[in-house]
Order: sequence, then C-alpha cells, then structure tokens
Amino acid sequence: MKTSLGDKIAYFSQESIKDIPLPERFTFPFFYEPHPLSRLAAANLQHYLETHTGLDHNFGLENDTDGSPIGKMFGVLVVQDPQGQLGYLSAFSGKLANSNDHPKFVPPVFDMLTENSFFLQGLEIITSINTRIDQLSTDNDYLRLQTALENARKNANSEISDLKAQLKLNKDKRKQVRAELKERLNEADYAIAEANVINQSLADKRQLKHLSDQWSQTISDLQNQVATFESEIESLKNERKERSADLQQQIFEQYSFLNKDKKSRSLRDIFKETPFGKPPAGSGECAMPKLLQYAFAHDYQPISMAEFWWGASPKSEIRKHQQFYPACTGKCKPILAHMLEGIPVDDNPLLDIKEDRSPLEIIFEDDSFVVVNKPAGLRSVPGVNIEDSVYSRLKRGLLATEPLIIHRLDMDTSGLLVVAKTPAAHKHIQRQFLQRTVRKRYTALLSKVIDQSGGMIDLPLGPDLFNRPRQLVCFETGKKSVTKWEVVTRYSDTTKVNFWPLTGRTHQLRMHSAHVSGLNAPIVGDDLYGTPSERMYLHAAEIEFVHPATREKVRFAIAEGF
Repeated sequence: MKTSLGDKIAYFSQESIKDIPLPERFTFPFFYEPHPLSRLAAANLQHYLETHTGLDHNFGLENDTDGSPIGKMFGVLVVQDPQGQLGYLSAFSGKLANSNDHPKFVPPVFDMLTENSFFLQGLEIITSINTRIDQLSTDNDYLRLQTALENARKNANSEISDLKAQLKLNKDKRKQVRAELKERLNEADYAIAEANVINQSLADKRQLKHLSDQWSQTISDLQNQVATFESEIESLKNERKERSADLQQQIFEQYSFLNKDKKSRSLRDIFKETPFGKPPAGSGECAMPKLLQYAFAHDYQPISMAEFWWGASPKSEIRKHQQFYPACTGKCKPILAHMLEGIPVDDNPLLDIKEDRSPLEIIFEDDSFVVVNKPAGLRSVPGVNIEDSVYSRLKRGLLATEPLIIHRLDMDTSGLLVVAKTPAAHKHIQRQFLQRTVRKRYTALLSKVIDQSGGMIDLPLGPDLFNRPRQLVCFETGKKSVTKWEVVTRYSDTTKVNFWPLTGRTHQLRMHSAHVSGLNAPIVGDDLYGTPSERMYLHAAEIEFVHPATREKVRFAIAEGF
C-alpha cells in the first residue's frame, strides 16, 4: 500500500486486489453490504487507527487516555485515478481531535478552522459579544439593583398590605363609633361627629395613597436603572443573533459540492427544496460528502464506499465499534443526490423485495377479527413503493370485508398480528392497545451471550429526525419506554430471550436490545441497529386481550421457528 506524495489516495497493491472484480455500479449509500474492495480499504484504515498514535483523540478504547471519549464515524471511498490505478480515500465525520488537518484524511469541503478565516473572525466577534453579555449580566451594580428592586417590591407589598389591614380595622372601628354616636346624639351633634369620622376616613385614604405613591416612585426609579442594563444586554443579544445568522449563511454558501461533471451546488441551494428548508447543523461534515468532493476535484472515479464506527458507543445512538453503517439520510441524502448525479448506483435493496406468494397463515378468525402469523419480510400495511402486505393480502380475498389494521409489526418481524373485521371490534381492541392492557410477548435471538437471567430496561426513545427511521435514546425529550425481559436459552455466542414490552414505542425492542445501556446485544439480523442476516430474529409469539364481543380474555400463541 502506498500513498502518493502530496495526495490523500492510498493505492492498493496489485497482489491484494488481483482476484477482486470491480462492482458494476457504485454503492447505494443508504443500505449496502460493503464490496470486497471497500472492506479491504476499511481494514487498512482500521489497522492505521489501531497502530497510529499521533491522532491525539480519545475514542474510548483501551489505549486512549486523553480527554473525554468520543467515538467517530469514518469512511472509505475506493477510487480509480486517471491512469486506471485503484486506491482509496479516507475521511472522518466532523472533526478529529478538534482539527480538520490530518495527513491520512481528505480535507473538509470547507475548513472553517483555517487561520484568519471569515468564520474565525466572525466567531471572535460573537465571542466578544458573549463576553460583554456575561460581564453585564454579572455586573455588581446590576446584581445590586436587581436585588434592591426585588426587595423593594417585597417591602412595598408587605407595608401596603399591613397598612390596608390596619385601615380595615380603622374602618370597622369607625362603623362601630357611628352606631354608638347615632344612639346617644341628636341629629345636629351627630352631624358634627360624623364629619370628624369622615375626616379620619379621608386621612386613612391619603396615608395609603402616599405610601403607595412613595413605593411606586422607588420601584420605578430602580426599574429604570435595571432597564439600562437590560436594554444593553437585549441589544447585544439581538446583535449576536443577527451576526450568527449572517455567519451561518456565509458558511452555507462556502459549502459548495461538486458532482462528476464538476457542477457545483451550495448547501443552502441543495436544502432549500427539502422539508427542512435549510441545512441541519453539521450538514456537509459527514465522511461521504468529503470523500466524493475530493475525488471529483482530483478527477478520481468513485468505485465503492463504506462507513464504519470507531470507538465507544454514543449515549443516544446505536453505534458499535468497527461496524459498518449507511450514510445518514437527513444530512447526507440531499447532498449525495447531487454529488452522485449521473453515476450508476446500485438499486435500493429495500425496494427490491422478493414477494412471498405463499398463503398468509390465519391462526384464528371469527366475526370480529382475524389473527395472522405474519412472515418476516412482509409489511403490515402497503408502503410508498411496496404494495404487498398483510393488509393487501387480506383485502385481495382472504376477508369478505375491509381489513382494519389495529397494530403493526416491523417488516422484518414475524409473528402474531390482529386485524379487525368491523369498526366496533377495531375501536374496542385499539382502545386496549392505547390503555396498555394488551399483553404481548416477543421472542428474540440476541447477538451475544447475556449473563443476567432477566430484568427491566427503561430507556426513553424518540425519533432520529435526521436519520429516519432510526430511533434515539433521549432522557430529555424521549417517551418513556419500558421492557421486561428474560433469558430462555444461552448458546455459544447468542442468547434467546423473551420480551414483554410494557410500552409500545417504535423499534422499542430493537433499541433496548442494541443500546449500550440496554442489553448491548443487537437482535441477530437487525440491519438497522446490528448486522444483516437472512432475517431479523424477532418474533411476536403471544398476544392476550379482551374479546370485543364476548368480553372475555383471549390468548393466542405461536412458536418462533428459530
């Protein structure tokens, strides 16, 4: 393996690739099995990461010691140079050791960290604004005035409240005096005495007004002094917001991506027609756009690609050390659609579904609902590009009425699915799902030996908005997700378990299996959170609910077959 001087390409030795044919098309980036050339390139890069000590980055592995552990996504792009030689380019997503400049790796599409760049200059101004805001926010006079204003308000409320209480007592006493005077004085004398009582009432009102005015003036003076600080702080915040927005727009324009014809499009232009309307944070910083940009700029022909995770698993996503992953959809898909324009790309395997025309097995049927044993690989309902599903098969003739889907199973999950035959049955059973009174048991084969015998997993889940349909663990915005589990059988390198989901979140069992804070063992064949196999070994084995007509509990079970 050699690297050309001044370039980032590492050439394969002819011996290492002599028996590997070139792929007919470029890799489909969002769902792929790495081509042998990509695997070879990835293995070479991983060897470099294992043996190279100058990266100064803590990946969370045993030999890392400096800083907080941060795993990283790396990418390789197999290319052919203008002379026909094969090699590969390497890249990392984001920054490595807080730097973009590493000899082995291609540069970013735009390096914001270049000395005296507009980004650093703009960031310096924004940082100075932040410093000024912090200085004003912690200014001793400002803090003293805030405290004085708070105390003035409290004292004003207290003193005015106390005076009002006293004036109420005075009023009650005057009322009593009036009653007594009226009993023992004649009309003329009572009028004179009444005038005196009225004067006392007016004096009380003047006293209350004077106290209120006095405190109002004091509070107003303090508010004006506090407002002087707050007005300057607010003005600085507005300036910071405007400068940040301008700087972001400048960055979007600097990120300009090439395709094979060297047609360039900016980040802002690429994302303006997406649902986001503007680029998400970090767009253009992933490995694959960096690799393609470098290849097109140097007239290299892309042959195949692969991306893998290196280091400790993050707290939110499912990422395993050395495992291959697809490019992200939210940030990379719009960019790669432009960059790969005109390049023959493998078909999306997710759309190449071999329809299983074997009959759909019906476990139970009556006038209210039907229970089917859904095979792995069949959708519960039709998708945008795939019609074949439990719904469509039932509708085609297995049911005389319109099938009413109550719940769903992932396409790769097999097992029991309940479909209503009447609106009343649909409403009744669906309510049970919503109230979490339906009891479900799943069986799964996990990708390692689990030492514990069982337990509970409580990890809140939410959607990965920039990488659908993947889910994230999020303790701030995620929804509560709880799973009971129990080991059934331990094998040499796998474990069969039973799951009882106590909540019904998307991909709950898959996430709770794979996440480092869950069982840290992806379900065998889970191509989203683990590694692909002939199928995903997750089976909906048992379901129990109240029959919508008889109001008695019914239970259905079917063995997993693995």
